[in-house]
Amino acid sequence: MTEEQEKKLSFLLFVAWAVAVLATAGSLYLSEMKHFAPCSLCWFQRIFMYPLTLLFVVAYAKGDKGIVSYALPLVVIGGGFSLYHTILQKLPHDSTLNACGPVSCKGDYLNWFGFITIPMLALTAFIIILVALIKIRMLVK
Repeated sequence: MTEEQEKKLSFLLFVAWAVAVLATAGSLYLSEMKHFAPCSLCWFQRIFMYPLTLLFVVAYAKGDKGIVSYALPLVVIGGGFSLYHTILQKLPHDSTLNACGPVSCKGDYLNWFGFITIPMLALTAFIIILVALIKIRMLVK
């Protein structure tokens, strides 16, 4: 790997780590400081986002080119939950799906500009990380 490729790898790992940290810190802030109770789907998204903060910092420190193989499943599954959650909140659907646990998954604590919600922010984070992983994959091939 050339020095230029090493720099790109390092930058992409840093971006992925920074996004994961921001998403993790944001979710903790909303639940612990603002006291927004997370619904079941939010918990699943957290399960797949939180480990990424540790995986990416270790990969960054070691310059690990193999991060894609073990981070990609977490990103795709977590992003799938975020996509489903966003669809559940935004598209009209059967009213029997209003609650998926003690807190409704249709609940909308945050609604910036009339369309940006917590699951949409999580989906955006997963997509940014996915793009970084795809670029890393292309870089090491």
